[in-house]
Amino acid sequence: MPLQPSRRTLVMQPQAAAPRVGARTRRLTVAHPHRLALGAILLFAFLLRLWGIKQGLPFSYNSDEAQHFVPKAIGFYGGDWDPHYFLNPPAYSYLLAIVFELWFGSADAVIRSYTANPTEVFIVARAACAILGTASVWLTYGAAARLFDRSVALLAAAISAVAFLPVFYSHLALNDVPALAAVSLALYGIAGVHQRGKGGDYVLAGLGIGLAAATKYSDGIIAVCLLAAAAHDGTRRPPGVALQRLVVAGLLALVAFTAANPYWILSWGEFKTGLTNQANLAAGAQQVKLGTPGGGGILYYLWSFTWGIGLGPTVAAAAGVVVLLARKLYWTALLLVPVQIVYIIFMGGQQRYFGRWLMPVLPLDAILAAFVAVTLIRWLAETKRLPLALGAVVVALALLTQSVLADVHNDRVLSRPFTTNLARDWMVKNIPAGQNVVIEPITPGNWPTDIGATLPWTPSGERWYPYSTSSTRLSESGQELPRNDGRIVEHTVDLDQYERYLYPSLIQSYEQRGFCWVVTGTLQAGRPYVAPGSAPGAIAYYKALAQQGILRYSISPYNAGADPVPFSYDWSIDYFPPQYRLPGPAISIYQLTGGNCA
Repeated sequence: MPLQPSRRTLVMQPQAAAPRVGARTRRLTVAHPHRLALGAILLFAFLLRLWGIKQGLPFSYNSDEAQHFVPKAIGFYGGDWDPHYFLNPPAYSYLLAIVFELWFGSADAVIRSYTANPTEVFIVARAACAILGTASVWLTYGAAARLFDRSVALLAAAISAVAFLPVFYSHLALNDVPALAAVSLALYGIAGVHQRGKGGDYVLAGLGIGLAAATKYSDGIIAVCLLAAAAHDGTRRPPGVALQRLVVAGLLALVAFTAANPYWILSWGEFKTGLTNQANLAAGAQQVKLGTPGGGGILYYLWSFTWGIGLGPTVAAAAGVVVLLARKLYWTALLLVPVQIVYIIFMGGQQRYFGRWLMPVLPLDAILAAFVAVTLIRWLAETKRLPLALGAVVVALALLTQSVLADVHNDRVLSRPFTTNLARDWMVKNIPAGQNVVIEPITPGNWPTDIGATLPWTPSGERWYPYSTSSTRLSESGQELPRNDGRIVEHTVDLDQYERYLYPSLIQSYEQRGFCWVVTGTLQAGRPYVAPGSAPGAIAYYKALAQQGILRYSISPYNAGADPVPFSYDWSIDYFPPQYRLPGPAISIYQLTGGNCA
């Protein structure tokens, strides 16, 4: 009798495996293209953030980068992990201290490198920012996928990948981009709370909020989104459950904030002082920062959207509010929109405003813009018979072209020599060591020093004797301060108010004291021209300097024949305008010939 196949044999026949093969084929044709596209976006984002990362080194020309984060991280190796400084929260500095020790092998090696050749230290710190900036793109993708779908998520990731402000500030060791990564982590958890309300989503949201605030205080504003998501969650389950989870998320935010900033408790007095000083600086409680544009912060931020993330995404995000309401997606609108209104009104009401302060809300706009764009593409395909691929290309070009061109232009500029480095090279060749020089506060404190070398020409080891621009013998009216026991009284000049203490009479003072070389740069010299009535003495000073001094060297960062970019705290330190050819300010070096300089 022929053998009959058993039931087990039948189960194991090839046809039984066919459904699994079909499922895998569907995954290959649907999931893998999204993964490949996301991988390409992330790689492109990372490369944009690395290109030009060595700009300016071995000197750091961003005063916040030079003073606040890398030096604080190095200071922790002295054994005291209390930052004794809370003007900015210390989470990023703690992270850098860990990264430095892992990269260089020991705390001593880090200190030696920072002292002898800080270039590698700053590159590592900036690369950490570039990695975190790329991570924020990935997390924005995840949040958008949870709120909408993967097509929206891919476009949101692409917008975030090329948005000018996050790309530019990923080149600097500042806390803005690390805080953006924490905001994006919080948003990923918040999107999960909004869609499904699982406990793990509340945990991620709380941890992200705490880390964001511990990295940059104002970025804790993302907590407003969690409130909206929890309110939505409360409509699907007993409100008490959602409230309990919201409380847990709040506690976890406090735990994360404390873990990344433990001395807010242990050094409460210093923390309170630092936080108060930060609030006073932003609000302009002391004196308006010279060079701040008129028109108010709200208008400035609305304008900054048009180049910080791009005009196309800005318009699309505004349209996204209308589309969400038209589709009755009220809870999603509540999650994405009110936090931006609150943030812009609050930040716009301060006396100081900078485009980079917009960054915590940019992921929300990227998601809104992507949602509207994908909606438009699908509508054109369904009603106008426009092929999906063609519609996607057209819309993507409209949303991304401006930012991509600006990023490439900016990165090309950053990869070229800094004007201040070129000016210093000229000074080394043409101004004898040991000469007295006046250098406006446009350079870091170690600029007169040949880094890694011990110079014999001055007691401090600097190449030249620099004039102290951090103190003055004059009042704001230009009058010499009264003498005290035969000595002239001096007082400290805040960097932001330096131009208010410039008068033509200073030139004669330089000559009498033997300071025969004067270095000026538009990063300072451009400020009084924003509001000429605010510092008329400075305008007269520069006019007199040009008449009385001999211009020995000048260099412009602009293309030949291009109009100079008027001073602003954004476009004078980033290079969005197409006029730029080199990074840095326009530099002029004058030689004085009167008095003891004759």
